Amino acid sequence: MSMSMLPNVNATAGAEVDGALFIEVAQRWPVAATALFACAVAYLLQTVLKSDPWADIPMVGTEFGGSEARRKQFMNGEARNLYLRGYRKVRQTPASPNGEHFELTGHTHSSKRELSGSPPQGVSSSLSIAKITCTKSPESPNIVVAPKFMNELKRLPDDVLSFNRAIEESMHAKYTGIDTDIALLPHTVKTALTPALVRLNPIIADEVVEALRTELPQSCDWNEVKIMDKMMRVIAMASGRVFIGPELCRNEEYLDAAINYTLDLMKAVRKVADIAPWLRPFLAARTSEVKQVHHRIEEADKFLRPVVTARKEAEKSPDYQKPDDMLQWIMESQKKFGEKNDRELARYQLGISFAAIHTTTVTTTNALYTLAAMPELIPMLRDDIQQALAESNGVFTSGAMQNMKKLDSFLKETMRYYALGPTSFQRKVLKTFALSNGQVIPGGSVIELPVIGINNDDEIFPDSEKFDALRFYKLRQAKTEQETGSKQAEVVANAQFVSVGQTSLTFGYGRHACPGRFFAVNEIKMIMATTLANYDIKNVGDSKERYKNLEFGAITQPDPNRKVLLRKL
Repeated sequence: MSMSMLPNVNATAGAEVDGALFIEVAQRWPVAATALFACAVAYLLQTVLKSDPWADIPMVGTEFGGSEARRKQFMNGEARNLYLRGYRKVRQTPASPNGEHFELTGHTHSSKRELSGSPPQGVSSSLSIAKITCTKSPESPNIVVAPKFMNELKRLPDDVLSFNRAIEESMHAKYTGIDTDIALLPHTVKTALTPALVRLNPIIADEVVEALRTELPQSCDWNEVKIMDKMMRVIAMASGRVFIGPELCRNEEYLDAAINYTLDLMKAVRKVADIAPWLRPFLAARTSEVKQVHHRIEEADKFLRPVVTARKEAEKSPDYQKPDDMLQWIMESQKKFGEKNDRELARYQLGISFAAIHTTTVTTTNALYTLAAMPELIPMLRDDIQQALAESNGVFTSGAMQNMKKLDSFLKETMRYYALGPTSFQRKVLKTFALSNGQVIPGGSVIELPVIGINNDDEIFPDSEKFDALRFYKLRQAKTEQETGSKQAEVVANAQFVSVGQTSLTFGYGRHACPGRFFAVNEIKMIMATTLANYDIKNVGDSKERYKNLEFGAITQPDPNRKVLLRKL
C-alpha cells in the first residue's frame, strides 16, 4: 500500500475539532450577535446624543442646502459675502445690537436655527452667534469674535490659543509639508531684521531700483506688462538681498526656488482645500499639486543647502567677515534655539522667502491695479514721494518713507478695500475658555477676527464702499489738530499702513502680529515710489474699471494673468 492511500489521522482529527467548533459557535451566535448589536447601538447613541457645544449656533448660508453644497459655495466665491452677511446680521440682531461674535465651521451640525431670534439656552442674551460651512480649517469649527474682545484674547497664553496650530490647519501642513512651528524665525525678524532696517533701507532701495530696471520695459512707448509676474521677481530680488546676500539674490536658481515654491505651495493649499475633508487623508498626498510642492522643496534644498554649508565653512577662516543678512542672523540665533543642520537652515530660507514674497506681491499688485484704473491719483502720489525724498537728498531713509503720508494712506486704503482675506487673528483653541461676558469658547475651535466686516462697516469707516485714497491721511491730519502729546502720537501711529489695532487687522494683532511687516511696508513703498517716479501706468484700452480679484474660499488675490500699460518717463 502506498503512503498516499493511508488515512490522514491528523487531518481527520482536525476536521472533527473544526466541526465541533463550528457547532459551538453556531449555538452561541445569537448571544454574540445580540452583544455586538447592543455595543453598536450604544456607540451610535453616544455619538448622536453627545453634547455638541456648537449645535445651537445659527448658520449663515442654509439656503444653499446641505454641508457639502455650503462648502462648495464657500470655496467658489461666496466666502466674502457669507462673512459679511454674518457680521452685519449679528450686529442687527435685537439680542446683540453690537454684534459680538458668530461661528464658522467645517463640520456639519444638525442645528438649522436661522440667524435671528433669541440666543440658545445658557448663552448670554447679549450675544448673537452664527456659523458658516467652510474649509479654511475643516478639522475644527471656526468662531469669529468681535474686536471688543481682542485685548483679552491677546493676553491668553499659547497653550490656550495657538497661532501655529491654526496656520497648520489653514495651510494644510500635514499634506503640504510647511513647517509652522519655528520660533527661531520670528525671533530673528524681531531682534535682527527690524532693528537693521535703518541701515539696510538704502541698500534695499538700490536693489529695488536695479530689479525694476531689469524687469520693466525701458521704452517711452506704452507697453503691456503682466505686472504681477514682474513684481514677484522684483520682490524676490529685493528680499533676497536681505535674506541671502548680494551674491545670490539675483541668481536664477535662487529666484526659481523662492518664487516657484511660493506659487506651488499656494496651488497645493488650494487643491487640498477643494477636496472634501473626509477624502483628504486618501487623496491629498496623491494630487499633482501636493507632489509638486514636495518636489519643489527637494529642488530648492539642492541649491540652498550648499549655500549654508559654504557659509559655515567660511566662518572657520580667521579673516571671515560676517555678512549682514538674514542667513547670518539665523545662524547666530542658533545659540538660543539650538544647533540646526544644513537642511533645516535651507528650509528656513525657503519658508521666510514664502512669507515675504506672497503677501508683498499681492499687496503691491493690488496697489498697481488700482492706480491703473485710477491714474488721476498718480500726480498727487508722485508729488508726495518727491517731496519726502527731497528732504532726505533722494535717499530712502526711514524718515523719508514715514513722510510719504499720502502714499501711506493710499496703501492702507488699498489693503482695507482689497483685503488679503475675510478674517485675521486665527488661533486654534487648545483649551476651553470663557470670554469676559461668560461666553464659553470650546476647545477644538479656531477663532478669528472679522476683517471683512470691520473694513466694510460704515460706523468704523464712513462710506466704506467708496475707495478713498486719502482716507487715512485725512484722518491723521484731523486727529493731529485735535489731539496733543501722547494722544496725538497714538492717533498718528494707528493711522499708518504698518499699524495693527482693533480696526487694522491685516497684519494680525497681539504678540503674533506679523513681525516682518516693517520690512514689507518699507519694501512696498520703495517699489511704489520708484515705479511712480519712472513710469506712467494705466489699464489696457484706457478702461477705468479696476480688475476684479480672484476669490477661492478664504483666499483673495489679484488676477495674475491681467496686464497693465507702462510707459517710461
